[in-house]
Amino acid sequence: MFDRPATVLLAGASGGLAQAIGGELVRRYPQVSLLTLSRGEAGSFEGHRGEQHHLSVELGDASSIDAVREFLSESAALPDWVINCCGLLHDDTHGPEKSLQQCDDDWLLQSMRVNLLTHLHLAQALGRLLQRRQPLLWASLSAKVGSIGDNHLGGWYSYRISKAALNMLIRNLSIEWGRRLESCCVVAIHPGTTDTALSKPFQENIAEDKLFRPELSAERIVGVLRGLRPEDSGQLLFWDGTPLPW
Repeated sequence: MFDRPATVLLAGASGGLAQAIGGELVRRYPQVSLLTLSRGEAGSFEGHRGEQHHLSVELGDASSIDAVREFLSESAALPDWVINCCGLLHDDTHGPEKSLQQCDDDWLLQSMRVNLLTHLHLAQALGRLLQRRQPLLWASLSAKVGSIGDNHLGGWYSYRISKAALNMLIRNLSIEWGRRLESCCVVAIHPGTTDTALSKPFQENIAEDKLFRPELSAERIVGVLRGLRPEDSGQLLFWDGTPLPW
């Protein structure tokens, strides 16, 4: 049902995994129209023969809602697929907390801004434009560590909290849009630990077979998305398509 997207919206498009996903989309669908969002430039994708339109925007700010809505309104078509790759694990001065005492309000709020609000604002921008009879597939890149049921190690407070909040957003969105649209699938997906800047400081202790090339992660993610159906909506999925506990 969702296996032949004509137009794809890719958010957080300048990130390492998003770039690989864009490349995989173009490999499978050379003529696909790409709508890309990121704070900076997204760049082009080799072999792409379709149109690409880009908007530089800070999705963590509420002002982005109107800007993105206008951008989408001016597009020749609304997206069949939306893939939101926005996420934050660390910056130059902050990383995952190992204990409660390391928690910092500003860092938690920044994690929520990037890991949650970038997805919420994009959904708000798109929401008013949705057409009941047009199929829609939405996928937010989340994380297994955001699963409450799967948390047996603790730690990583800000990242876990913000990703758990994202997962609840996806669950809520799947219910609301499932009522509004005739054919809709809204999921969160865990890509696995991928060799990008996000995971770079933590790769030392990761087994070689558990650290994936961006191209491999992208191939898996797009493969999972192509096989989804409306009845799969509202799930947190592993990179192989199997459900993870919320």
